[in-house]
Amino acid sequence: MPTISVDQAVLRSLVERGGHVHNIEEIESLLPLLGTDIDRCTSETLDIEIFPDRPDLLSAETLSRGIRAFVHHEAMSTHLSTQPATTTMDVDPNLDSIRPFVVCAIVRGVNLGSTEAERDASIRRLMDHQEKLHFAVGRGRRRASIGVHDLDTIRPPFRAIAASRSHAFVPLASTTEMTIDEILNSHPKGRDYAHLLEGMEHVPLLLDADDAVISFPPIINGVQTTVTPSTTSMLVDVTGWDMVACEASLQLVCLQLCAMGGTIEAVQVNGGAAHGLHPRTAPEHHRLTKARVEMLLGRTFSTEDVRHAIRRMGGDVVEETDLAWTIAMPRWRTDLLHEVDVVEDLAIGHGYEDLGEASPRAPAHGTPRPDAHVRRRLRAMATGLGLTEVQSLTLSNDADQFEHTRWAPSHAVTRITNPITVDHTILRQHLLPGLLRLLAANRHHDLPQGVFELGTVVRDHANHQRLGMLVAEAAGGFAAARGRVQALLQALGAKDEDVEVQPLPDGDGPWLAGRAAKVLVRGAWIGCFGELDPRVALSFDLNVPLNGAEFDLEALDAALPDPV
Repeated sequence: MPTISVDQAVLRSLVERGGHVHNIEEIESLLPLLGTDIDRCTSETLDIEIFPDRPDLLSAETLSRGIRAFVHHEAMSTHLSTQPATTTMDVDPNLDSIRPFVVCAIVRGVNLGSTEAERDASIRRLMDHQEKLHFAVGRGRRRASIGVHDLDTIRPPFRAIAASRSHAFVPLASTTEMTIDEILNSHPKGRDYAHLLEGMEHVPLLLDADDAVISFPPIINGVQTTVTPSTTSMLVDVTGWDMVACEASLQLVCLQLCAMGGTIEAVQVNGGAAHGLHPRTAPEHHRLTKARVEMLLGRTFSTEDVRHAIRRMGGDVVEETDLAWTIAMPRWRTDLLHEVDVVEDLAIGHGYEDLGEASPRAPAHGTPRPDAHVRRRLRAMATGLGLTEVQSLTLSNDADQFEHTRWAPSHAVTRITNPITVDHTILRQHLLPGLLRLLAANRHHDLPQGVFELGTVVRDHANHQRLGMLVAEAAGGFAAARGRVQALLQALGAKDEDVEVQPLPDGDGPWLAGRAAKVLVRGAWIGCFGELDPRVALSFDLNVPLNGAEFDLEALDAALPDPV
């Protein structure tokens, strides 16, 4: 989930542009209504988590637009206002197999601020907005990548060409000329995104009338077009493999620059998959059937109710029939993929507190899980040992699950095809990494801290149940972990002769060498416990002694069946 850091004074001034004055506490209370969450608040800034399905909220400028429409019913046009085109971008047909979509716009009269500090802050917000869009809409710059350039440093008309890898220019953050291959192999941005051009003999370049390199998408801009505090006119280019993502990214950057006083001027793109005038100004129309609204939301709505709700979400009702409404939404609302998404917008705009009531039509009696008894007993025993039960996310990432903890993926890993955040790319195979992250988030609290989790892991694309325990304590260690494990096993009915403890090989998992063991009950492996290696703890930002255990709940239940 993208997080934006917003200067409180800037956000307040942007919201007040709609004629409404707020203190920061009022603004904080408004943000959750838009589907955002306050991650951190200081005396100067707000860190706000934005759901990726609302890319139009990823900058202070576009977020303030959403606040004014939602809370104060300020009329927001569904059209993007532009001036006629005076410039062209000619696209090489050879780009069809390299980077087919090229769209761009010009924004003139941008006011970055009255002081040097304000201008620097505006540029930082613009660059931060770009990177958030690269992540949330551009999917790591593959679907769409954005370039913003000082228009006064280049001369139109512009061209997008397929260039050889021997072409050279001075890239951003460099003072020496480099070839394309040198940029991809040695420049930091080149190394980060070289995979997007892997296997291609030719690469995309944007040039001006003097053949100066404007941009090498999706990698880096030319140094000549760097936006500076004195910049007032900008060229915005977006290239990629997805027209919807390119179009939305272009319009959202233009929308931010409009909030800085800019005026958008269209650019005629000649050739290529995006041939035409850009940015396109007309809204998208969505059909919203009355029957589906009533079925999903449990009540009927008048046209005025729908118009009021949809306007709060930045759209409008443009037509009504006996069966449906036609809803106009800005083209940058790329999250509206289906009629159900428009129904959701209607529900948010209207308010969830007034959507009727419903009772289950087919009531059924609950039945216990097969492992309900052993889970109940383990929960009671772990709580009795002074541990607090927690529930962490099933979603995780390779770094936490394998790299930091030194576990090798011994089973097939279930990956998320389109992850919305780099922290949630796979389904977990172990519980301890989630517990480590939880203790790291609470490291400012006093010791000792002890937690346990009865949770699901996914191995070979199938669910499995496990028990994880983790304790941070100054006087703990291997002996403390073994004592807790013995207490749990004895309470489950294990006798001393049933339990065998064997040392683990060094480097097998997050354990400290010589201070960890695996447990066998009646010859069956059930899990491991021990003292955690301080280097593993440090990789999770923890600098305290840790000990823990992780057991296979299914193996434990099979080895020690419930006598009842």
